[in-house]
Parts: sequence; structure tokens; C-alpha cells
Amino acid sequence: MEATSTLRVPEDLWPVADFFFRDLGPEVNLNNTAEASALFQSFFWLYITIVVLTIITFKLGFAKKLPLLKNVVVYAVLVIGTFLLTLMLGLNLPLAESLVASSIVLGLYRLRLSRERKERQA
Repeated sequence: MEATSTLRVPEDLWPVADFFFRDLGPEVNLNNTAEASALFQSFFWLYITIVVLTIITFKLGFAKKLPLLKNVVVYAVLVIGTFLLTLMLGLNLPLAESLVASSIVLGLYRLRLSRERKERQA
């Protein structure tokens, strides 16, 4: 008889994670190629979403003009760190939702700052 490996999918996911993992059901059979593929695909899309939102938040709030090589290093570390955060905390904490809120706040701050600079120059 063949041993089956199953992974339980939490039912109380945050909205963005729930959006990506909603079609998996309560358990994923890791021996079933289609189910395992759907699990990894869902994780991949959650990861890409969090990476994009992290880059937007970083650009709006913290990025400075850097030489190309330093920019590559900064973004490589950001992508690797985001993978680790998504792997450990992506389903348990509202990472994507927090990054959306941060992006909105920082975007509004940048908009207000640019308007004030234009008014000073005029």
C-alpha cells in the first residue's frame, strides 16, 4: 500500500492569500501531481504579488539613487528576503494587505511632497 502525504490548507487565510489558495480545498495530496502543482502555483502567485508590492513600497518610501550594481544587489536581497518572509509568514500574517496599505500611505505622502515642492518653486 502506498503512503499518502497530505498538507492541510488553513481555512482562515487573509484575503489576498485566500484569493490564491481558494481552489485547493482543505487538504492537498502531495502525491497527486495536479494538486501539488496547484499548491506551488498558488504560492508562486502569492510570492510574486508580495514581491511587486514590496518593490513599490520600497521605491515610494526608501529608495535612493544608486549605481546600477548596488541597485541589483539591493533588489536581489529584497527578492530573496521576500521569499523567506512569504514562505514563513505568507499564510499566517497579512503581508500583502500591509504592503498595500503602506504603498497607499507612502504614495499619498509622495504626492503631497511633490505638490509642496511645485508650490515652493512657483
